[in-house]
Amino acid sequence: MLCQFSFQNFKSYKEETTFDLQATTISEFKDSLIIKDKCSELLPISVIYGPNGGGKTNLIKALSCLITTVVRPIHELGSTRKSLILQQRITAEPFLFDAVSKEEPTEFQIFFRTEEYEYRYYLGIFKDEISAETLDRKSIGGKKPAHIFYRENNEISLGTILKNEKVNTSINSKMPFLSFLAINYNIPVIAEVQEWFESCIIRNYANPMAEMQIMVSNDDEIKKQIIMLLNEMGIDVDDYRFDDKEEQLYMKRTIEGVEYELPFDHESDGTRKLIAALPVMLVALKEGRLVIIDELDAKLHPKLLRYVISMFKNPKINKHGAQLLFTSHDMATMKNSVFRRDEIWFAALNEKHSSEIYSLYEIRREDNERVNSTAAFDKQYLEGRYGADPYLQNMLSGGEWI
Repeated sequence: MLCQFSFQNFKSYKEETTFDLQATTISEFKDSLIIKDKCSELLPISVIYGPNGGGKTNLIKALSCLITTVVRPIHELGSTRKSLILQQRITAEPFLFDAVSKEEPTEFQIFFRTEEYEYRYYLGIFKDEISAETLDRKSIGGKKPAHIFYRENNEISLGTILKNEKVNTSINSKMPFLSFLAINYNIPVIAEVQEWFESCIIRNYANPMAEMQIMVSNDDEIKKQIIMLLNEMGIDVDDYRFDDKEEQLYMKRTIEGVEYELPFDHESDGTRKLIAALPVMLVALKEGRLVIIDELDAKLHPKLLRYVISMFKNPKINKHGAQLLFTSHDMATMKNSVFRRDEIWFAALNEKHSSEIYSLYEIRREDNERVNSTAAFDKQYLEGRYGADPYLQNMLSGGEWI
């Protein structure tokens, strides 16, 4: 489970930026939180709003960049331990509107939790080479973290666990040491970290090809669940089948006693999107995975988006601590009946043309009080109370068109 992600000097982000999925002490939707003894409570879902060009997608790309940098070499050499659902690799590009930043490394730090341990992993990348890398862990409820390894360029310092394994420290400057260890050794601590990274699901629904990349299951139980959920969401489908010869998915419907089949590419945009996304969501919920999606709301009706959100927020469905992180433009779901205040984040450019993020929980009103949990989040956002969006402000105030 993802607890916290920090990064700096990546694309439109210059300064250190922290995205936090650790729940604050607010009372709303307490029963939806991911709870474990001796640990901070975690959010099952987070959404990022903001104007075009504000940095929503680049935040998703930063997290995706870290994950794919670790996983890609493992996958290419056939050493993966879990089934992968990844997009293409994203390269680490520094902030370019500054003479100093473009000559400095891009830095990532991630804090995540498994059943028994909490891990912190740091990775620095400069011109496609690893400039620094660190992995630490501590037992849940423990106080002192154990040092697994530390790397500065190609100089690597090993903690006790790896010293006992007598691992090789001579590696390619472009490969993370974590990936190297996962490929070449069977060390339980490394295997656990590797499996966590591989379990992350990355999708980009701003890319039209993503909705054509579908997972089809012939497992009767999973198939039954997918069909049931589609019908609950208002998509009347009796069955589906995949034709191996034609490499085509067909959706089956019965109308007035007659069975019809419709090719997948003949379905509506929203139906195709949902059929492509739903199996991914079910895998995540079943296995407790992190799902990272850019523009989940694209071509998806707000009612269907709410349904997807509700599955992750329902502990009877989300039994294994799955998490959903996505970007959205959809104001219809920016409601206090859908999200906690700490689940809503905003991305926007500052006066130096660098992106910043902040949660709704962090925003203070003019009287220095936090935004009320009963506020009309969508209305106040459109009024510019959660951060200036000149385009929206001009529209709402009757500003002149140029």
